[in-house]
Amino acid sequence: MSLNDPKWGNRGGDNRGGGDGNQGPPDLEELWRDFNRRLSGMFGRDSGRGNGSGGGDGGNRTPDFNMRQFGGGIGLIAAFAVVVWLASGFYIVDASQRGIVLQFGRFQEATEPGLRWRLPYPIQTHELVNLTGVRTVEIGYRGSERNKVLKEALMLTDDENIVNIQFAVQYILKDPQQYLFSNRNSDDSVIQAAETAVREIVGKSKMDFVLYEGREQVAANAQKLTQDILDRYSTGIQVSKVTMQNAQPPEQVQAAFDDAVKAGQDRERQKNEGQAYANDVIPRARGAASRLIEEADAYKGRVVAQAEGDASRFKQIYTEYAKAPEVTRQRMYIDTMQQIFSNTSKVMVDARGSGNLLYLPLDKLIQQTAAPASVPASEPVQASRPMSSPVAESNVAPPRADALLGESRTREAARNRDRGER
Repeated sequence: MSLNDPKWGNRGGDNRGGGDGNQGPPDLEELWRDFNRRLSGMFGRDSGRGNGSGGGDGGNRTPDFNMRQFGGGIGLIAAFAVVVWLASGFYIVDASQRGIVLQFGRFQEATEPGLRWRLPYPIQTHELVNLTGVRTVEIGYRGSERNKVLKEALMLTDDENIVNIQFAVQYILKDPQQYLFSNRNSDDSVIQAAETAVREIVGKSKMDFVLYEGREQVAANAQKLTQDILDRYSTGIQVSKVTMQNAQPPEQVQAAFDDAVKAGQDRERQKNEGQAYANDVIPRARGAASRLIEEADAYKGRVVAQAEGDASRFKQIYTEYAKAPEVTRQRMYIDTMQQIFSNTSKVMVDARGSGNLLYLPLDKLIQQTAAPASVPASEPVQASRPMSSPVAESNVAPPRADALLGESRTREAARNRDRGER
């Protein structure tokens, strides 16, 4: 059966002349020719090339299908795909990063900053690790100090007290290879290591030391111990700082601890006040003691010098006494009586008078005794003569003694007065 069979209608060249033929299904040869023309256009062939004649079926001749031409187009596509695949191996490493190249999932090399190339996927892959970025983890709280995590915050001290400690740990990466291949989650590793370190330090310390006195020291020791733990596990992490956010007793006993803190503050205030008073009194007491010591030394020096002078004068008097004992003895007696009578009131009575009745002016004698000390005591007091009998005042003034002996006696009297005043 031909495609030009009248049963299907005339689909040949006669169909172009008139329009009275019956319409049928599409011509498969025409479809095949259209497909060849399109394919030839894709590979650069002239789809309008025929046999040179304008009529008949010469213009619709079916082209031959060339597998060599079809294979050339596939090669271009494959070459382009290879170029794109190789170009996918380029990557850029920033100055703050390090590149880790993996070959079939295993570490191959670490690359420095710059434009780098590796074998494309799936042979090699790369990961970029930031080494300068500071990362922070929170222990005992999350986000805010009010959002407590009691499982991490409550710790036991050496004196069997429970404290609530909240702190933060800041860290950076120092070894990208260890960071990627030696731990699974860096934040969890730091949290567990820091919590372990703080619990060990708090467990060896007293409660007052952790809460008030040694918070900075606890943070410093925790940083060192945390770093030792992380290095032991080769995590490639460098702890930069541990900050104590809050350290307080549990809420159930917070009021009692506040009272204890106030009592401690009052104790410190009273100690400071006592210390201030001691600083005021002790220097003054020491100054007074020093002054008394100096006065005592001066008095000792004066007494010793005076004693040495008296001893020297005594030696001189003894020398004179050895030369004339009687005269010296008489002179000493006279000087002694002079000193005695010069300090007392005297009443001279002539016993040889004929009168038997004596009159003594006692009122004047009492007034002279009570007279002020400004009156020279060396002036003799003369009593009134009695009216009934003549009273003659005898001259009892001794002759002038030796000047050296008189000066000695005068100084001895002055010294006696000074001792009486003391």
